Amino acid sequence: MALMGKAAVFVGTGKPFEIREYPVTEPPPGMALIKVTMANVCGSDLHIWRGEYNMERMGRALPRIIGHEMTGRIAALGEGVTHDSNGEPLKEGDRVVYRYFYPCGQCRICLKGRPGACRRGMAYTSVSCETPPHFLGAFAEYYYLQRNYTIFKVPDDLSDELVAPINCALSQVIEGLLRAQLRFGEYVVIQGAGGLGVYATAVAKDMGAERVVVIDGVEERLQLAREFGADATIDLREFRTPAERVKRAHELTEGGADVVLEVAGFPQVVPEGLDMLADGGRYVEIGNISPGLTYVADPSVLVWRCATIYGVRWYEAESLKKALDFLRRAKHRYPFHKLLSHKYPLEDINRAFEESDKGYVTRASLVME
Repeated sequence: MALMGKAAVFVGTGKPFEIREYPVTEPPPGMALIKVTMANVCGSDLHIWRGEYNMERMGRALPRIIGHEMTGRIAALGEGVTHDSNGEPLKEGDRVVYRYFYPCGQCRICLKGRPGACRRGMAYTSVSCETPPHFLGAFAEYYYLQRNYTIFKVPDDLSDELVAPINCALSQVIEGLLRAQLRFGEYVVIQGAGGLGVYATAVAKDMGAERVVVIDGVEERLQLAREFGADATIDLREFRTPAERVKRAHELTEGGADVVLEVAGFPQVVPEGLDMLADGGRYVEIGNISPGLTYVADPSVLVWRCATIYGVRWYEAESLKKALDFLRRAKHRYPFHKLLSHKYPLEDINRAFEESDKGYVTRASLVME
């Protein structure tokens, strides 16, 4: 396989991505080579780009290819890779979705049945993209699927635009709501109406939530949340203080939400989210991924409300399969096409990040074919 592939390389905070080329080699045994067709700019990628999530401090080598929310086609299969995680045979050209992290399957956490919490799941990120096999991130023409993978074939009736966000945003909120054991008829409040918040709105309704309330300060986002099933919204421009927002949330949920989901990514919203819970409520924390950012909280709130907090770093393999199933039954129910608002060629990645950061786009996609 004498090929060269392009990659957008992240070289450090405040520096533009660099387009570089690396050799594409046959995948080793137990691995697969993916021809990436679409990769999205996730909120966590923006955190990295802005320096809020310091790659080197977290043990991530530079330079590297970042990005993780992607889809593509099988370009080559390593020895021993014959079927997907559903038992379906794999061949070159098949469209696929896959987890971007790889639980080890051997540590204490994996053996306890929580591979989605395995700290070794991103061990491959400790290697610079200058080291073969180079392609270990989404913002490139190719991607090497590592051992201990989870992968599913994509049905023909689901487009790349639908499935590109599946291995991050959609699967992540499914995992969060499953972890919180959302029950039929319960009330849900979602803090943030970005990509994860909008997906969470639709998923919560699909799981039987009686009422879903979404909080944001951008009218376009709030409108999109309503189109994805939100029963009510709280506009930050109207309800300006935490006390006002908590009061309004209690009014809309008959005294408090059974589940509050944080996907805004700002630590200061956590205390008010906890105050929005009903007694016995569950708080799901997904959005705050940047170490060192803190908030002031009153721990007695947890005691007096008998509240539970669930932190969700990654999702279990089952949630990726559930995400595919959800898209198949809901693809005509919601305007999924509005979630990916702008497309860019890989060479325009710097413009994609700048315009995403300024709020000009809902979610940017890099298209590789």
